[in-house]
Amino acid sequence: MIRRLLPLTLLIVTAPAAFSAPPVDEALLRENPILYVARRQYKPDHHNTETMFQKGEINEASFEGGSALKTINLATGEVRTLLESPQGIIRDPDVHFDGNRILFSMRKNAADGYHLYEINADGSGLRQLTRAEGITDIDPLYLPDGGILFSSTREPKYCMCNRHIMANLFRMDGDGANIRQIGKSTLFEGHASLLPDGRILYDRWEYVDRNFGDAQGLWTVYPDGSGHAVYWGNNTNSPGAVLEGRAIPGTEELLCTFSSCHDRPWGAIAIIDRRLGLDGRAPVVRTWPRSAIDLVGQGDFDTYKQVEPKFEDPYPLNERYFLCSRGTGRGEEMAICLLDRAGDAAVLHEESPGCFEPMPLAPHPRPPVLPSRRNFEDAEGVFYVADVYAGTHMEGVERGAVRSLRVIESPEKRYWTQTSWNGQGQEAPAMNWHDFSNKRILGTVPVEEDGSAYFRVPAEKFVYFQLLDENGMMIQSMRSGTLVQPGERQGCTGCHENRRTAPPAASRVPLALRRAPSALEGWHGPARAFNYRTEVQPVFDTHCVQCHDYDQPAGEKLNLCGDRTMTFNVSYAALWRGGWLQAIGAGPAETQPAYGWGSNASSFVAVIKNGHKDVQLDPESFDRIITWIDINAPYYPEYASAFPNNLSGRCPLTPEQVQRLGKITDIPLNELADWAKNTGAQVNFDRPELSPCMKKLRERSSKHYDEALEIIRAGRAVLEQHPDVDSPGFVLEGLDAAREQRYVQRQQCEQRVREALRAGARVYDE
Repeated sequence: MIRRLLPLTLLIVTAPAAFSAPPVDEALLRENPILYVARRQYKPDHHNTETMFQKGEINEASFEGGSALKTINLATGEVRTLLESPQGIIRDPDVHFDGNRILFSMRKNAADGYHLYEINADGSGLRQLTRAEGITDIDPLYLPDGGILFSSTREPKYCMCNRHIMANLFRMDGDGANIRQIGKSTLFEGHASLLPDGRILYDRWEYVDRNFGDAQGLWTVYPDGSGHAVYWGNNTNSPGAVLEGRAIPGTEELLCTFSSCHDRPWGAIAIIDRRLGLDGRAPVVRTWPRSAIDLVGQGDFDTYKQVEPKFEDPYPLNERYFLCSRGTGRGEEMAICLLDRAGDAAVLHEESPGCFEPMPLAPHPRPPVLPSRRNFEDAEGVFYVADVYAGTHMEGVERGAVRSLRVIESPEKRYWTQTSWNGQGQEAPAMNWHDFSNKRILGTVPVEEDGSAYFRVPAEKFVYFQLLDENGMMIQSMRSGTLVQPGERQGCTGCHENRRTAPPAASRVPLALRRAPSALEGWHGPARAFNYRTEVQPVFDTHCVQCHDYDQPAGEKLNLCGDRTMTFNVSYAALWRGGWLQAIGAGPAETQPAYGWGSNASSFVAVIKNGHKDVQLDPESFDRIITWIDINAPYYPEYASAFPNNLSGRCPLTPEQVQRLGKITDIPLNELADWAKNTGAQVNFDRPELSPCMKKLRERSSKHYDEALEIIRAGRAVLEQHPDVDSPGFVLEGLDAAREQRYVQRQQCEQRVREALRAGARVYDE
C-alpha cells in the first residue's frame, strides 16, 4: 500500500520534522523518473553481506519474498510498476548508459536462486541472462565495453569466522556468455560501481592475520580483473564496513554507506575526500545523520548499529544532490530520500513495505573502455616492488636489512561445522588459537640491494607478502591480500606505500627490473597447506621433548610434546597459552610497525637464539619454527573436519562423552573450546593415563577413574580409525565431501569458459 506520494511542490511541507528540506533543483528530478525497488528490509543475519539467504545454505529460511521494480514521476507523483515478483525478490538495479535498459537480480521464489535479468525501461522485453542452479548472482553492473560485472557464489567459499556463503566478482558478455571470475579474495566482494576513469569501485571483506569485524573497505579493480588495489577504509576500526561506494560527479570525492559488521548493509551516508587520507576521521567530509561523523574511529566494528535514522543505497545525482534510502521511523520501513551537500535531507516518496535503491531512469556518461592487461593462456603473472623500504610503517628498518620476500597464499574456506572453537570469532571448525585462516607458503624471492624485487607468482591465488632478514625472520608483513591475473604485470612503489602519491622520479632502473623475474624458491619442498603437526612438531620431538614433557621439571613450565588433545595438541596450546609467541592472531585494524610481531618479537625464539641447555638447532629446524610464528602460528592445514558435530569441530569424543567426562572430573570441558577460557590440555588421547583431568581422580582413588580413562581411550581409538585433517589417512566424508564435489564442479564450469575464451568461442550457463 502506498502511504504517501510527495510531488516536488510538496517537499517543503512534508519533509520530516527532524530534517530541513533542501532547496530542490526541480529540473533535475522532474525530467526523469526515479527507479526503485519496493520490498521489505532484509532479515537480520550474521553479517551485512548476508542478504542472499541462498537455498541449501545455513540461513535459507530467512528468505522472504514480495517485491517490485517501480518508477515514480516526482513531478506528478505517478508510480508505475515495471515488474512485480509476489513470491520473490528483485534487487540491485543498474540503468544502462543510454537509459533504455535496466539490469537487475531476481529470485522468483524461495526454491529459486538469484539470477541476472534485463528489462526495457518501459517494462517490456524481460530476458534472463544467467541460469546456473544452486548459486547466487547479484549486484550487476553495466561495463563501458559492453560486458556486465556482478557478484556471485559461483566459487563456493564460506565466511572464515562463521558459516555463511560468500561471493566474489565475476564478469560476462552483455548477453550472458563467457562468465568468468575476476575476484579471488577469501570472503565477499560486492556493491560495484564505476569510477570516471573506467575502473570498478567495490567493497571487499577479507582478513589476513587481523580481526574479522573491521576488515571491510573499498577497493578498485580494472574491468578485466587486473590491478586489485585498496581505495579507502581498509585500516579504519569504525565504521566496521564501508559499503556501496560511488564517485560523486565532478569531484574527487565518493559517497558511501558507513555500516557495521553484524548488521544489515545500512547505517550512515558519508562523503569521503580521499585526498585527505585513506583511513580515519580526516577524510570524512560529512555524514547523514550529522552526528554519525563523531563515530568514525570510535568504539568497534559494530558502533554504527546505533545510528538513527538508518540510511543506505547512496546515489549521487551531481556534486550537490544525492538520492538514498532512509528509515521512516515505522519499524524497518525505508523511504526514498534526497540529500543536499549542505547537510539537509527530505523524503521524496514512501510506501509500504519500503523503498530501496533509488536512481534516475535516465542516460548517464559512459566511462572510457580500458585495455585488457591480462590473458587466458599463462599460468603466472608478475609482481614487482621498486623499493621495499619506501612507504609507511618501515621506520627503523635499515637499508640492507631486507634480504628476501616471502609469498604466502591464504586459501578460501570450503567447508564448515556446526560446532566451533571461539577464537577472536567463531572458527567452525577450529583452525588456530585465535586466528581463522590456513596458509600455504609458495616460496621466497631475493630483494636486491636497492630494495627492489621482481618475481613470478601463480595466477589467481590470493596471496600476501612478508619481508625477511638475513636469518629468514619476518621484518614486516602484509595483513591483506592481492592477486595477479594470467599474464598480468603488477607493481608497487614500496611496502605500505601511500597510494595517493606518484612513484618518485627514478634516476636509474631498479636492479631487480634489469633481469628476468625471479621464480619462487619453495619452502622445504613443494607448496602445501601448512600443518603444525608435520612441519613444526617434529622439531620439538627431536630437540625438546626429552626434557619438556609430562613428569619432567621443564615440562611443568612448558610442555612441548605432540600428544593430541580435544582441539589442538599439547605443545601448540602450551605455547599460545604461555605467551611464548608474539604472533598477532586476529590482530587490530591498524597497520603494525616493522618488527612489531612475529619471530623477531617472540620470547620463544629469543630463548632459542640465546642458547638453551646446549640445544643446537640445525638451520632447517630453526627456519621451521620462525616461519611458523611469522605466518601467525597456524595449526590445521584445512577447514575440513572428521568430527563436524563434536566439540570445536575437532574432538573425537561425542558431546555426550565430553559432558560425562566433565561431570566426573569436575572440569568444565566444554569451556575448553574457547581460547580465553581454556585451561590447557586437560585430555591426552595418545597417553590417556597422563591426562591432567585425571589427576584428581587418581589422587583420590576415585571410583570414576576407570570410567574416565575408558572415555579417553575411546577417543584415542576413534582418532586411530578416523583421523582428522592434521593426520595421515584423513578422508573427506559427508557434507565436506559434498561441498568439495560442488566446488570442483564449479571450477570445471570456470575452466570450460577459459577454454572457450582461448578458442574465441562463446559458452553460456548450462
